[in-house]
Parts: sequence; C-alpha cells; structure tokens
Amino acid sequence: MISRTTIDNVFSTARVEEVIGDFVQLKKSGSNYKGLSPFTDERSPSFMVSPVKQIWKDFSSGKGGNVVAFLMEHEHFTYPEAIRYLAKKYGIEIEETEQTSEEKEHQNERESLYLVNEFANKYFQKTLLKTDPGQAIGLSYFKERGFTEDTIKKFQLGYSLDDWQAFTDEALGAGYSLEYLEKTGLTIVKEEKTFDRFKGRVMFPIHSMSGRVLGFGGRILTSDKKAAKYLNSPESEIYHKSKILYGIFHAKQSIAKEDNCYLVEGYTDVIQFHQTGIKNVVASSGTALTSEQIRLINRLTQNITVLFDGDAAGIRASIRGIDLILEQGMNVRVCSFPPGEDPDSFARQNTLEELARYLEENSKDFIRFKASLLVEDAQNDPIKKADTIREIVQSISKIPDKIKKEIYLRECSRIMDISEEVLFSTLAQLSRKDFQELNKQYTQEQKAFEVIKPEKRAPKVDVQYQLERKIIEILLLYGHKTEDFEDLVLKENDLGDLELEPVVQSARVFEKVYLDLQEDEMMFTNDLFKSLFYTIIDTLHQNPDESVESLVNSVSPELASEMTSILMEDEQYHLHKWENKNIYPKEKEITLSQLVTETILSLRCFLIDQKVKEYQTETLESKNEVNKDILEEVKNYSSLKMLLSRRLNRAL
Repeated sequence: MISRTTIDNVFSTARVEEVIGDFVQLKKSGSNYKGLSPFTDERSPSFMVSPVKQIWKDFSSGKGGNVVAFLMEHEHFTYPEAIRYLAKKYGIEIEETEQTSEEKEHQNERESLYLVNEFANKYFQKTLLKTDPGQAIGLSYFKERGFTEDTIKKFQLGYSLDDWQAFTDEALGAGYSLEYLEKTGLTIVKEEKTFDRFKGRVMFPIHSMSGRVLGFGGRILTSDKKAAKYLNSPESEIYHKSKILYGIFHAKQSIAKEDNCYLVEGYTDVIQFHQTGIKNVVASSGTALTSEQIRLINRLTQNITVLFDGDAAGIRASIRGIDLILEQGMNVRVCSFPPGEDPDSFARQNTLEELARYLEENSKDFIRFKASLLVEDAQNDPIKKADTIREIVQSISKIPDKIKKEIYLRECSRIMDISEEVLFSTLAQLSRKDFQELNKQYTQEQKAFEVIKPEKRAPKVDVQYQLERKIIEILLLYGHKTEDFEDLVLKENDLGDLELEPVVQSARVFEKVYLDLQEDEMMFTNDLFKSLFYTIIDTLHQNPDESVESLVNSVSPELASEMTSILMEDEQYHLHKWENKNIYPKEKEITLSQLVTETILSLRCFLIDQKVKEYQTETLESKNEVNKDILEEVKNYSSLKMLLSRRLNRAL
C-alpha cells in the first residue's frame, strides 16, 4: 500500500503539462496547451492541457482527467503503477513492501508480464557486467561496436548465458511463474522441458514510451547458420511489434524539441547515433514500417527523416514505407549513406559536427530522392521512365493535403520534364475521387448558390440536463467565491397579490446554490450530476477553499472524467487577448451573482412548466369533473412563473 501522504506529495509535485509533454507534442495556446490526440488518429489538435487546473481533456475521444488518469489511459497503468512512475520521475521517495511469491502469482496477467520482463532485464544486465562469460563475450562485443559503459547502462544492454536453462532456473527460483515466463516468450516450454529463448545472445530490451520493458531483441554471436541473427520476443499481451519503436523512450523529448525524427532500421543504429549526440532517432527493429508506428511518431512531430543504408537493394526495399508516412499527412525527407555504410558505421567514424552536417546537406525531400533513384534505373528507356513517373505519382496520391499534393505534382513535372496536365491525368486514373476534389473549385465558382433543405431536424435540447450541468460548472469554477446576491422573497401586497421583494445578502456561491435548491426541493435527475453535486457541496462545506485540482484528484475516475469535461469545455471556448483588438468581453466573474441567480431561476421555471404539464395531463385524462384544487394549483404556478419571468427580464 502506498501511503496517502506519498500520494498527496506526488500530486502536489507532478506537473500535468510536463508529464503529458513526454508523450504528446504540446504547443502553447493562450493559458493552456494543445496537441494531437494520442488516443485517436486526427490531424487537427483537439487535445487540451490546463496547467492552472492541472487537468487534460481529449475532445476527440471524450477522455480526460488528471495526470494519473492520463498515465492509466495512455500507458494502461494501474493506479499504483501511475503513482510509482510519477514518484520515480520527480525523485519522490515511496515506500513499497516486498511481494511474496503468492502475491506475485495473484497479480493480474498484464502486470505479471511486466514484472517478469523487469526481472529478466535486470538479470541480463547483471549477467553482462558481473559474470565472466558476460564480460568475455557480451561486453567485449558491445565494446567492439564502440559502445561506452555509460551507453551500455543507459540502454540497459545485457547478455543471456549460453546455457539451455540458466535464466529460467533463476526466474523460477525467484518465485516467478512458468506460465508468465512462457507468455512473455523468455522461456520455451516443450512437453516437460524448458529452454531459454535467448540462449547465448546479447540482449536489447525494448521499452514503451514510458520506459516499461515490453520485450527483448537478442543477437547471436556465433556463426551458426541455422540460427537467426536477430531474435525478438513473440507477440504477447504487452508486446506488439507493429505498435512500438525501438528507442522511443530515450528519444521522445529530443524528437519534440528538434521537431524531427530520424528513422533507422536496427538497434545499433539508434544506440550509435544517440552516443554520438543525435538523440531524436528510433528504429522499426527490422520489421516493415506500420501505420501504428508512424502515428507514434506523429504524437511528437510531423517531420520524419528516413535514413537508408548505402546499398541500393536496402534502399529499394525500405522506400515502400514512405507511402505509409505520406498517408498520415506527415512531412518526409530521405537521406542515404555512402555505399557500404549504414547509420551505425557512419556515426561511429564521424564526430557529432560531421554527422549533423552530413544529415543536413544530404537529406532530400522524398520526391527528389525517389525521382533521382528511379531515374537512375530508367536511364534512357522510355518505358521505364513512364513507369517511374507513375510510381512517383502513386506516392503523391497518398498525401491527404491538397495543397501539398498539387505542389508535389508541379515539382515532379519540373524534375521529370513532363507536363502538369499529364500528371494530373495520371493522378485521376489512380484516384478519381481525389482528382475530382482538386478540380471542384473551378466548377463551383460558376454555379449559383443552392438552398439545401435539411434532411432532418436538429435533436431536441434536454433543458434540464443543460441546466443541471451548468450548476455543476458554476460550483466547480466559482463555488468557493463570496458574492452579494439579491434574493427575492415572495410576499403579498396590500391588495393580496403576490410580489417579489428584493433582499441583498452575502454568501459563498456553493452555499447559495445549495440553499436555493433545498428550499424549492429541487433534485437532480441525472445520477452523475447528483453524485457530483453532493461531492462538491460536502467538500466545500468541510473546506471552502478546497482547490479544483484537489477535488479532481480525490474522486472516482468516472466523476473526475465528467468534472474534467466540464472544466475544459469552459477553457476551450475561453476568449484570449481580445483586448488587443479593442474588444472587451464581459468576464463571468464580473456578473457571477447574476449568473448563479439566473441559472437557478431558469431551473425553477422549467420545473414549474413540467408541473403544470403534469396537472394538465391529469385533467385531460380524468373522466370525472375538473378538480378545482388542480385548477387552483395551475393558476398559482402560472402566477409564480410570471413573477420569475419579470425577474429574468424575458418571456418564458
């Protein structure tokens, strides 16, 4: 169990914009930050972070909450895992009791897989650095590759002994279940025998964006032709090869800062670049690039530079991934190394300044690179040249942005010495729909405007829902404030008519709202709003100065999500710096008492209407004579509504 004091310390120290900034590229937007949703595939940012309130809201998926809620949603952490992650990030000491073997077995499957991988990672590191075979074989190999001890420790490189069961026996002896050793792929089980999957290999742990070990890559050091040179962990509940990039944990901050990501193929390419000083680099780990991996980069930047080995075969095999990047609306540049060189060897032989200069001078826009590569193949063969042009246009057709698409077509026309009309025609053949959209503007300008009848009516507004939600918003934003309220007391005048007499009194907003609702016996019909209402009122009664951030951190995830939605919607439509344009909007705080009063009065009027309708229905359905008492009630409610209408200065 983690103590409440420790949890409070974590919440008071952690900054939501810093934590989320490790996973999402955020840009300043007024007093808030905006970015692309990490939960959906979007091109217009709808993800908002409020440093003031220490909350976030993703308007594309509807998710929201505090810093812990983000880690639970994005990294699939449990609540204690999220607290531990934040404690580690901010250097907060946290007490944890040692788990027994029985407790390990009762962990949920996902957490158990993480625990097994963490144990294996420490074991492989220890074997590399602390055993004779590890130092003689594994450590020697890494040093031959030019890796320093600091780099080896930073990337947590390790070694698996050339023994059939060394790791498995160690893990079982430490209390880890064979079931989870098999599910992570660390141990192979055949009938009654067990084998270490990574026997005799140097180990590269594969981390998630938050730093958790998802799986491993192992490189064999012998010349056994029957064994694969590289071996990866099999797919599991926590490891999906197509959804992770090697090095993303170490590169994420640099990618966001540099606003560019270098994409390579292998583990050693990433490590060597990082050691040289270029840290915004990740690898697809030898697999074909996938849309999920591209979207992972897209959270941090829209610019990718693909680095190819010097051999022509490798370039042609890898260039197919560019179309996938273009489909995601990202900007692509390409850089190849001299023949016989790869990112690893080139970085090892050059200084940071030399490497950075080479990348800058030799990175080409994808269309120039692809054109030069394919033209070289085509040479003077007209048929091959036609195929080359079609292949380039095929790539351009993947670009979702119409302006970029047209610019690239013109660039292709210039490079390949062919008319734009032919290229547009080719594009039309490849994607008729896209071509029609590109040319629609020419025909639309000459058409008269047409009145289009709506196919269906707008959905009916739930008035009570909106008013109840507005009350919750007022309590969250202004519940702690003190205001002068002008109350209206219902009294009879000398002629016996009802009149509203104004009485001014000072009160906290939450007290005013609570007493008004209690006085009229008005109840929330929405269960979620009802829970929120009593939670907020109880909290403010105990501590009127309780902050919204503390409140969000202390309630259930369901309530926290709804609170965040309400708070961030208020931020979403907030006006920023209009005063610079000589426009002076009226802030809510200036007329807060009026806002509170009008919201309560509007709810009263709505409920009066509902009551009158009920009486009218009773009267119509009654087969007996009209009940005089009911008519009297209707008359009284109608009179009260007229008074409230005058008070609100509008017809109801």
